[in-house]
Amino acid sequence: MNTLSYKTISANKETVNKEWVLVDAEGAPLGRLATLVAATLRGKHKTNFTPHVDCGDNVVVINAEKVSLSGTKWSDKVYVRHTGYPGGQRFTTAEQMLKKNPISLVEEAVKGMLPKNRLGRAIYKNMHVYAGASHPHEAQKPKKIEL
Repeated sequence: MNTLSYKTISANKETVNKEWVLVDAEGAPLGRLATLVAATLRGKHKTNFTPHVDCGDNVVVINAEKVSLSGTKWSDKVYVRHTGYPGGQRFTTAEQMLKKNPISLVEEAVKGMLPKNRLGRAIYKNMHVYAGASHPHEAQKPKKIEL
């Protein structure tokens, strides 16, 4: 048997082909949207996926203010942050976050599903979230994917 034909191909920065993808969040459940976006950002859908390389696509998410949550999560789901000062723990519900900044609702959900290292921070920069239906990435000709 010729073992040279069974070489494992490992992707790197030069050999990876990054595409632009458009995801419409209108009426989509937040968690299902976030898992799709996180996997696409990571590149897990590609045949040449390599865990230590940014081989995912650039993702544009539109209509972030029209995302949905089931049950009583709008009032029960709490986001925690800290100001950095003693006693500086702040709590925000999903409903308040949607009113103030709907983009951060989607961004926070996706960021929690990415690796917590420098690769995860680099991959996170490939995501572009917009509250409305318009976006400035028309020149990249993103292909639309469905949930």
